[in-house]
Amino acid sequence: MPKKRSGGGLTTTQQAAKFLGVAALSGAVLAGLALPAAGALGLAAKGTVEGFDEIPSNLKTPPLSQRTTILDNEGGTIATVYSRDRTVVPLKDISPYMQDAIVAIEDSRFYEHGAVDLKGMLRALNSNVQSGATQGASTLTQQYVKNVFVEEAGDDPEKVAEATRQTLGRKVRELKYAIQVEEELGKKKILENYLNITFFGQQAYGVEAASQRYFSKHAKDLKLEEAAMLAGLVQSPTRYDPVNDTEEATKRRNTVLRRMADVGSVSKDEAAKAIESPLKLKVKRPRNGCITAVSGSGFFCDYVRKTILTDPAFGKTAEDRTKLWNLGGLTVKTTLSPRAQKAANEAATSKVNKDDKIAASVVQVEPGTGKILSMGQSRPYGLDQTQHETVLNLAVSNAMGGSTYGFQVGSTFKPITAAAALEKGISPAQSYSSDWKLSVPMSSFRNCKGAPTGSGNWDLQNEMDSEKGAFDMTSALGKSINTYFAKLEQQAGLCETVTMAKKLGYERGDGKPVSDNNPSITLGGTESTPLNMAAAYAAFANRGTYCTPIALQAITDANGKKVDVPKSTCTRAMSEKTADTVNQMLKGVVEDGTGTQAGLTDRDNAGKTGTTNDRVDAWFVGYTPNLSTAVWVGADVGKKVPMYDITIGGQYYDKVCGGCLPGPIWRTAMTGALNASETPSFNAVDVPRAKEKEDKEKDKDKSHDGDKGDDDKSDTTPSRPGFTGGRGDRHGGGNGH
Repeated sequence: MPKKRSGGGLTTTQQAAKFLGVAALSGAVLAGLALPAAGALGLAAKGTVEGFDEIPSNLKTPPLSQRTTILDNEGGTIATVYSRDRTVVPLKDISPYMQDAIVAIEDSRFYEHGAVDLKGMLRALNSNVQSGATQGASTLTQQYVKNVFVEEAGDDPEKVAEATRQTLGRKVRELKYAIQVEEELGKKKILENYLNITFFGQQAYGVEAASQRYFSKHAKDLKLEEAAMLAGLVQSPTRYDPVNDTEEATKRRNTVLRRMADVGSVSKDEAAKAIESPLKLKVKRPRNGCITAVSGSGFFCDYVRKTILTDPAFGKTAEDRTKLWNLGGLTVKTTLSPRAQKAANEAATSKVNKDDKIAASVVQVEPGTGKILSMGQSRPYGLDQTQHETVLNLAVSNAMGGSTYGFQVGSTFKPITAAAALEKGISPAQSYSSDWKLSVPMSSFRNCKGAPTGSGNWDLQNEMDSEKGAFDMTSALGKSINTYFAKLEQQAGLCETVTMAKKLGYERGDGKPVSDNNPSITLGGTESTPLNMAAAYAAFANRGTYCTPIALQAITDANGKKVDVPKSTCTRAMSEKTADTVNQMLKGVVEDGTGTQAGLTDRDNAGKTGTTNDRVDAWFVGYTPNLSTAVWVGADVGKKVPMYDITIGGQYYDKVCGGCLPGPIWRTAMTGALNASETPSFNAVDVPRAKEKEDKEKDKDKSHDGDKGDDDKSDTTPSRPGFTGGRGDRHGGGNGH
């Protein structure tokens, strides 16, 4: 009994109906072939022939979904992603055995008949009626046309059902298109297209992917017995799957080999010898998606994916961009530095374990270009929660796969206030004296509309009661004095401070605008992301010019055509003098301030620590003239975790601070990413100091040492109900994730 196609048998009534339908169809085809000018195959049935005068362009060169390759900035592969694992190859790169095998088993008269094999059709009809079976009669060309429609349907069940529905109208359309395809493409091109579009099971589309999947070799290198096995899969990839049923696959392969001998593709001796050989599979398991990315770069890989899916540069609508991504075939060269990524991943996992209550995020940006060089996290990228994997990218905004709000940045915001003050003409020698606690009238702060931010007082304090007296800008940054920066913002202006933040790309993680009605922003009371902070500090390193962060350098499509990618936009955020002054002041943070555990000893470097209320977020953001790195540590899911009396990465901390945990992580990331032979310097400037600085710098109070971890905590507690700031800046949104 002839083998049945997958999908089951037909009842006697169905067989009779099919016979009558196909008989009518064959008559229609005959009429169309004999009388091509009679109008759409001579059929009068409305709805079966409309629009058949021209062949759709997609049938000539179908847009086949292929794998996309994502590369680092040196051309190394980060990951391959696809909705269809397919690599299109020309016929010359497909083994002649494969070409002969598929023709022999699927359409042995392929080179003799036209688009429709009438002789084969009548023979199949007769056989079906006599035996009660359903023997196929579709030519390779007809199968190819059907596969094009199925390919276009993608993974949409309704579209797939429509493309495969057994109706007279659909069969007539396929036949008509098949005739035109034969006329315009020719046999060789049809065979090439067919072998590239066909599904071979095990997620492999096209013969090149199938050859790699089952034999770990290129299609051009397939041996006779290997080609026969692949050709046998086409009829039913599931039934003849060699991975799951070696015996059934071998029987089917041997059927193909005997058929090849029958039609003269190979000699009987060649076929007999091949039949005696075992399958000899060398299966290469599919590696698809960002989960396969190297060096912990899955988060960066996913950021690249989301960039293409969300940026209008890749399509006007979300549907257009999704279609581009799913079609694939792209070669995406990114900004990722393999050296920096390795360093960031090692740094993120060096002090924080994947199963800890809290997580670490490391992201690096190149000053002057905006290029994102790395994204590392302490938890691995993936979906297996039992292995503490996650797909939450802690470095980026919610729209790009990050947390809901981002994270309060604490004292790492203070340099932005300093820059706003310097731009307004306030000297670094500006000194303010206060007790360790301070109460500031809310009416003394004005938003960008000139209106007061509220009534009542903003009450804040420094970390320790010993932090009182007079400080200038340099010492206040070095010791992270909250009261100083509240007064500095008061003099510089809240609107000016917020405006400077926006110039530096400072954004909330949920995409909402930064409020100009919240004085506690100067102490880091408004959430942002590690990527935004790394890019903002890169502007200091770049002498005041901010560049938007980018992940893409170049993209080519499946045909090698260049696809335009969005470029970094660089704008001046502050004067060079202001940036140079901030750089000199922040050098003091890593030399003898709160960031001494982070400081690099072989080159100019600067940075700032940050810790928020209850120590639920800890930061170190710093830079050299050629690299900016942001490190965040905190709880990534569920409720915020106060980091007191806590063990992280196997080490006990009585209280976590920006200098004692994120700082060393930052140092590891920077040391590994930087080239020892490249040590550019900051532009040296003279930074005025207040007279009080001598007394302050002689202060040997060890509580200010970065080892103690007491000196960078910002008090952003709101002074009244409804005032945005601190943990209260949620707008009813929960815990900030």
